[in-house]
Amino acid sequence: MKRIKLTVAYDGTNYNGWQVQPTGITIEGILNQTLTQLTKDPVVVIGASRTDSGVHALGNVAVFDTNTKIPPEKLSYALNQRLPEDIVIQHSCEVPADFHPRRCESRKTYEYKILNRTFPLPLNRHDCYFTYRKLDVEKMCRAARYLIGEHDFKSFCSVHTQAESTVRTIYNLTVQKEQDLITIRVTGSGFLYNMVRIIAGTLLQAGTGERRPEQLQDILNARDRAAAGPTAPAHGLTMIGINFLGNI
Repeated sequence: MKRIKLTVAYDGTNYNGWQVQPTGITIEGILNQTLTQLTKDPVVVIGASRTDSGVHALGNVAVFDTNTKIPPEKLSYALNQRLPEDIVIQHSCEVPADFHPRRCESRKTYEYKILNRTFPLPLNRHDCYFTYRKLDVEKMCRAARYLIGEHDFKSFCSVHTQAESTVRTIYNLTVQKEQDLITIRVTGSGFLYNMVRIIAGTLLQAGTGERRPEQLQDILNARDRAAAGPTAPAHGLTMIGINFLGNI
């Protein structure tokens, strides 16, 4: 029995998120089904990030155990011949049997994209949140700086979170604009349920002038979900990748 690591990219538009649900099609469910058929083993993958319905990924990570004789580096090719076109394995390799993607120290990076122009563009409708309201990127940048570092992010997570601790570390948080596209990019030790989308929704309010940038400190101090901005729509969010600290 060997443990295989997959790097998975997907368009989350047509899926009920990563994790298997009682109803609806999920990324995890498709991977389990396809891997079971391919390897003839009863496969249940372990994902590094259980992205929400409609959220995309360029580099989510999953592991599974198998007795297959297919070489680990060839599994990506075999899987991509069987998976739907909106799920593509970018890389496959063998890892130590005790490697667990949610228990290793890592840094995860997400991007939230905002199309800021008079009218939407059809090609961006699945991976960008559109708003015609003029956004002040400089104010968004100033607001973002308050969130860098180790903080209690209770104000920036869903009230339904099951995390034992709401303390997290954000290593980098930037807001950049290129033509009509604004990209919020955040790297952290881990993220609470809906945390990145709530950060995006709050920074959007700073950009429209609904909040002053310095109010972000007050929101952190409140430790109350009601103090922060709305949860930005899922389709603007993409998991960029995960950097595992160590030899993986």
